[in-house]
Amino acid sequence: MTVPPDNARQGASHRYRAMRDFIQSMEDTLPGRFEITKEGIVHDMMSPSGRHELTTLGLRKRLEKVMPEEIVAHTGKPDVEDEPEGVMRRPDVMVIAEADMDGEGSFDPRTLVAAVEIVSRSNPDNDWVSKLRDYPLIGIPVYAIFDPRTGTGAVLTDIHPTPDGPRYATRKDFVYGEDVTIGDWTISTEDLPLYQEP
Repeated sequence: MTVPPDNARQGASHRYRAMRDFIQSMEDTLPGRFEITKEGIVHDMMSPSGRHELTTLGLRKRLEKVMPEEIVAHTGKPDVEDEPEGVMRRPDVMVIAEADMDGEGSFDPRTLVAAVEIVSRSNPDNDWVSKLRDYPLIGIPVYAIFDPRTGTGAVLTDIHPTPDGPRYATRKDFVYGEDVTIGDWTISTEDLPLYQEP
């Protein structure tokens, strides 16, 4: 039996809202962070390490030094959400106009100038695989990945259509110590912390 597209879309929307309600009910009772991807709920049970948070702070400060005052490097809540695509994410750093933060609920991902992620030691595929698929799908024009495991990263831009859905066409890899350009702004990656061996 074939389900008509409208019913399929309605079912997907109902499934997404059920996952979203579940996350809201669990957020204050379970440790870690919840996000929704095309595959379902991602639960990163580990709290970010000190070096992850130091990297987040360092990148936020470096970006805000070079960006115009009306653009901020926001860390924390709320999420970015595209309900029709069934995706809710919370980037480590969201480069966004302060005016686009004004409102209730999640940010529209298409208002972000860039999303910056610091790779988690406990779940690196979330940043290098899942978000690499989800961020162009929901219209985030620039995705920068910093990997404290290896002291490397990449900046991805130029969303274009592919048979598997929207993808970034341009990838610029870097190693810590080099300057990196995110959107219109270039920052140093000098002295960003690396994860220590367990």
